[in-house]
Amino acid sequence: MTHSDPTYVIAEIGVNHNGDVGLAKQMIDVAADAGADAVKFQTFFADELVTRSAKKAAYQLATTDTAQSQYDMLKALELTADEFADLNTYCVAKNIAFLSTPFSFRAVDLLDDVGVHAFKVSSGDLTYVQMLDHMARKGKPVILSTGMGTLSEIEDAVRTIEAAGNTQISILHCVSNYPAAAEDCNLAAMNTIGAAFGYPVGWSDHTQGAAMSLAAVARGAKIIEKHITLDVTMDGPDHSASMMPDEFAQMMRDIRNIEIAIGTGVKRPTTAELNTAEVARRSLTVARDMKAGEILSDDDIAILRPGTGLQPKQLPMVLGQRLAVDIVHGTPLMMTHFDARS
Repeated sequence: MTHSDPTYVIAEIGVNHNGDVGLAKQMIDVAADAGADAVKFQTFFADELVTRSAKKAAYQLATTDTAQSQYDMLKALELTADEFADLNTYCVAKNIAFLSTPFSFRAVDLLDDVGVHAFKVSSGDLTYVQMLDHMARKGKPVILSTGMGTLSEIEDAVRTIEAAGNTQISILHCVSNYPAAAEDCNLAAMNTIGAAFGYPVGWSDHTQGAAMSLAAVARGAKIIEKHITLDVTMDGPDHSASMMPDEFAQMMRDIRNIEIAIGTGVKRPTTAELNTAEVARRSLTVARDMKAGEILSDDDIAILRPGTGLQPKQLPMVLGQRLAVDIVHGTPLMMTHFDARS
């Protein structure tokens, strides 16, 4: 990915498949139909991620069974290597890139074997430099989320990946709250990250709605990651902070329109404005019927629409000129109206 590429949009399925590959494929269909560039999953083994006594996050408690441990919740959401391989094959058929976030060395190896297009690093693992090193050595692009992170921690992660010989890095600004509040987004930090490290930057969006993602694109985001679901009321930790298919499709259309609207930065009239300019701009016109040989004075000039004649700034050049032809009241003045001898 380069700074000049269109915004790369990732439909974050995550664990919204609820452990059901069929449901995962339905979401791949939705993402592909909407025009997303990639879908992203999460690849983990509960035993390698969390203790059996670990508590759920507050947002997880609000959206899942409070009597269920974090370990049991994650265990129910695991997919096998064969299932990930199946999903990758399905993505190829749908012409959409398969991405996933690994949460352990074994998950990195599994995804590499499956043929993942790129690795996505969870914000929670921004400081897990040992896994970052292992991941980077696979030689595939690394997309680094930075929720909860400082510039110093981002630098440590970036330098770890670079030291492993990998400079295929993109960095996502992120707020690790579900849903995130607008006042916490600090989208300007995305540009700070880009200036600090020189890699393409983007926005991993946990807010509700599309506004923050669209604002990020307008600020130069080269990657947008947004959760997608088939039903926000489904059981599971992330459904309620995800987009419905029609919302996601609308966001995709808006992103592409914003990219078109940003343009080249060259300030000049568009082709569509040329007719408007003729109607809305003003010309030097004659304020009375005049005969050939008469000399123009200030009282003979009115500055009126349309803008098809000499421009108002040319008034000093016109004053004192002798008319070469008869001219009627209201005619926009042209250079051909003047006697070349005057």
